[in-house]
Parts: sequence; C-alpha cells; structure tokens
Amino acid sequence: MSAQVDQYFRISARGSTYAREIRGGFATFFTMAYILVLNPIILGSAEDKFGHQLSAAELATSTALVAAVMTAIMGLGGNLPLAVAAGLGLNAVVAFQIAPLMSWPDAMGLVVLEGILICVLVVTGLREAIMHAIPSSLKQAISVGIGLFIAFIGFVDAGFVTRIPGDEGTVPVQLGGSGQLSGWPVLVFCIGVLLTVALMARKVKGAILISIVVTTVVAIVINELATVDRLAWGLTVPAVPDDVVAAPDFGLVGAFSLFGAFEQIGIVTLVLLVFTLILSDFFDTMGTVVGISSEAGLLDEDGKVPNLGRVLLIDGAAAAAGGAASASSNTSYIESAAGVGEGARTGLASVVTGALFGLALFLTPLLTVVPAQAAAPALVAVGFLLMAQVRHIDWERYEIAIPAFLTIAVMPFTYSITNGIGAGFIAYVVIKAVLGKAREVHWLLWGTAALFAVYFAIDPIEQLLGVS
Repeated sequence: MSAQVDQYFRISARGSTYAREIRGGFATFFTMAYILVLNPIILGSAEDKFGHQLSAAELATSTALVAAVMTAIMGLGGNLPLAVAAGLGLNAVVAFQIAPLMSWPDAMGLVVLEGILICVLVVTGLREAIMHAIPSSLKQAISVGIGLFIAFIGFVDAGFVTRIPGDEGTVPVQLGGSGQLSGWPVLVFCIGVLLTVALMARKVKGAILISIVVTTVVAIVINELATVDRLAWGLTVPAVPDDVVAAPDFGLVGAFSLFGAFEQIGIVTLVLLVFTLILSDFFDTMGTVVGISSEAGLLDEDGKVPNLGRVLLIDGAAAAAGGAASASSNTSYIESAAGVGEGARTGLASVVTGALFGLALFLTPLLTVVPAQAAAPALVAVGFLLMAQVRHIDWERYEIAIPAFLTIAVMPFTYSITNGIGAGFIAYVVIKAVLGKAREVHWLLWGTAALFAVYFAIDPIEQLLGVS
C-alpha cells in the first residue's frame, strides 16, 4: 500500500518523503486557517439588497467544508502541494459589490456561474494556453512579487506594519500602531519571526510548523498572564478554548440561485460583475500555481506546470463549489508556499491539509486558537524563499526587466496579485511593440493585455456606459 501511494503521488520521484508531505500539509493548513474566521466575518458583515445577513456559524461550516473537499481533490487530481479555500478579495467583491444589488442566493449563483465559465475556458484549452504563452521571466517575476506580497500580508496581519488612520499628509503605512512597536501581540510576532529564521538557518526540519506551534503556546501564556486588549490580537485571541468540539451547521449548502441575478440587475452590470470575478480568480490562480510550482522545483524545462489542465479545472470547480455552499469563490492559496517551505512536493500534502479542514468542521474552537501573530512569521519566511528567484531575471535587458519590476512592485503596493500581473503584461507588450518586436509576443498575451486594460479602466467604462 505504501509503495502504491508513493507511486501515485510520485513522492520519491520528486525527492520528497512522507514526513515532509505531512509536515507541509500541516504548515499550509495553519498558515491559512485564518480563513475559517475571516471569511465568515467578511461575508457575515454585509447585507444583501433586502437587508438579509448570512449566519456566521453556517458560513464557518461552509468555508471549512468546501476547503476540505476541494483541497483534497486538488491533491488527488492535480498532485500539487496546493490548497484551496475561499478567496480573499473575491469574498469582498461578493459581499460589498454584488450582494447589495440582489439577494444572497442570487449573488452566490453568480459565483457558481463564474466557476462554470472558468471550467469552460479550461476545457477549451484557452486558460492553459494563456499560461504557456507567458515568458519565463514574467513567471519568475510573478513568484517574486507574490513573495513580497505575502510577506507584506504577514507584517500587516501581525500589526508590525499598520495603516496611518486619518492622516493623509504622511506615508501610508507605519511601524507598529503608532510609529513604534508596542504591545504584547507584536512582541509575539517578533519572537515568531526570530524563531522561524533561526530554525531555517539551522536547517531544522519542520522549522515553520515548529515556529507556529511554539509561538501559539507563547501567545496563550502571555494572554493569560499579561493584560492584553482583545482587539490587539485581531480576529483570533489566543486562549485555551472552552469547548473543543462544535457541531457543524450546513444550512447554507445549496442556498443559491443560478440565474436569479438576471432578474435583479441589467445585463451590462451583470457582465461586468462576472468579468471582474473571472479576471481576478483567473490570474490570482495563475500567479499562485506558477509561484508554488516554481518554488517547489516542479516546472519542466519549458517552465510549464505539471498536470496544469487538471489543476486549473479543479480550481474552476472550486469556484463553483464555493458559490454553491455560499462560501464565496474558492481559489488556490499562495499560503501553500508554507507547505512547500517544509519540503512538500506532491498532492499528498494537500490531502493532509484537506483532512485538517475536514476536522475543522468539528474542531473549530481548537483549531482557530492560532492568532495571526503566530501564523504571520511563516508568511514572512516564505516571502524570503520566493524572493530568492529574483536572481533568475535578466536585469540587463530592459524589455524583460521593466515588466518584471512592475509585476514585482505592483503586487504588494496595490495589495493584489492580479494587479501586478496586469501591470507586467501591459508593460511587456507595449515595450515589445515600441522596440519593433511585436511579432515576438504571443497573440494570447496581446489579448490578455487588452483585457487587463479593460480591467484597470473598468470605472471610466462604467461611467461611459452609464452603469452605476
């Protein structure tokens, strides 16, 4: 049986071991378990057109359920260490842009429709063709940009970096909450970062996972012994939970209307909303899949991702499944890089992560005790690992270097993987055209760059068309 599992997942062939895959699955889960708390908060805080709100308990169940099933399917079908869960940013679009125009079932029906259309693009080969048309330099830049992006997420989630409230005359972010580090939670984060990098430098196996567990214990002890404002911890307060097991509530599963939105809004508005969802999901996934595969050393000599067609089809199905369960569009998670950092190289790690999300259906009080300050150091460490790929970009050739730079810079500066990819694509085709090398650019890149131009200009287009 062990040999069959090894052969199916190609564990030995990819230079991995069962221990690395299991550690990687745990590390990925703990770095993205925050979605079990964050997704219900984002979706549950919004009202639909009729003033209805979704139940936080039902949202928590739906979030864990879809993540568990689709992550396991990704591991079994795609054989990549790639986890799937409700997409941040996408859930905000659903909650604050789509739901106010219609009912919640209608809004989730649009998400299902988006997932179906993405699957159609995969089946026709268009989505995979676009990914293969991207130059290797831009793929490497995407990985580097994602590294900076998730490191920035780590710093922000931990409170090490904060937005300056009500002061538009200064820089947009600052150190700590007041220009300096203060408070026990930030200290916990600093301890976690130092512990993580120390273990990594010592090449300790399980460095990231060990750091998450130890730092969580430290946070619980500090929260018990010191006087700490609950709000200072953010969404998750580290404390020994009163209950370990909680019964899941599946009330939102299947609560969607596939074509209900057509009766609520005009066709132009509907097309623009679906276009926004597809474009964001499409290229966030592309960046994530390329970045994770590159960091894991799984790209072939042509820079192609193994089993890409199946991976993209599963990702599209995850978007539809998220809508069907009212958990919003589900997509591949860049936090999967934490598992890769632990040595995961196959889909077995995703099966482990999926199993943990399955447990989360019943053990939410226990598994959501990890505060952001304990999980964020892993994001910073993985940011370093992805950043290392910058050495492969030819910085002497401006036609490559400038688009690569824009890709890398725009991601963290705009807090969006999609925006970074769009900026890089547009710059690449424009520079090639200016240099008289337009024919060197694949026609799909031209078409994709044009779509991104529409994406960036969506507001003036809406104004021109009179769409509110």
